[in-house]
Amino acid sequence: MGKIMKIVKRLLLLFFLLLIIGLGYLGFKIRQNVQQVMTYESEVKQAVKANNIPEHKDLVLAIIYTESKGRTDDLMQSSESAYGKRQMIGTTKESIETGVAFLAQSIEKANEAGCDIWTAVQAYNFGLDYIEFVKERGGKNSIRIAEEYSKEVLSPILGNTNQKTYRYYRPQAVIYNGGYLYSNGGNMFYADLVKMNQQFIKWLK
Repeated sequence: MGKIMKIVKRLLLLFFLLLIIGLGYLGFKIRQNVQQVMTYESEVKQAVKANNIPEHKDLVLAIIYTESKGRTDDLMQSSESAYGKRQMIGTTKESIETGVAFLAQSIEKANEAGCDIWTAVQAYNFGLDYIEFVKERGGKNSIRIAEEYSKEVLSPILGNTNQKTYRYYRPQAVIYNGGYLYSNGGNMFYADLVKMNQQFIKWLK
């Protein structure tokens, strides 16, 4: 019995040691990503000022973190909102200008509809029609509303009429539904991911 207890203790010690190492590495990678994103702070500051949303500088930086971690030319993945298809933007400057303009439009429309800021952020991923959808359901974004829109509206429009899903192993998804998204349905966890990454920006910039 004593030998078994010693083995169990050693296994537990090894588990906690690996957990600490894993969390340390994750923290290191997050800090690296934040530092990369912050290299675009001055450009973002200019863009939010030009679009009359200077108070949302950190929110834009969080969107950059979410979309690309600052490691592609289309930092804000704004090609689709500007051109209707991907990989049409080839400079970081154009990506920031286009992405911030679209976010500003989304925020303005959400304000007019009486919706919260996270509805505007989720609409950055889903498209502006999402704002009216949330307005009709109380004006406050939630994963439940985002899932309904993804499943019942967006994915069928884009060809997923059978409600097909695919695996998505982010913590928010694993906790909520075991880890999946609807094919062609955008990312129903988008606003929560941006919210989390905004905290990383505030803590580590």
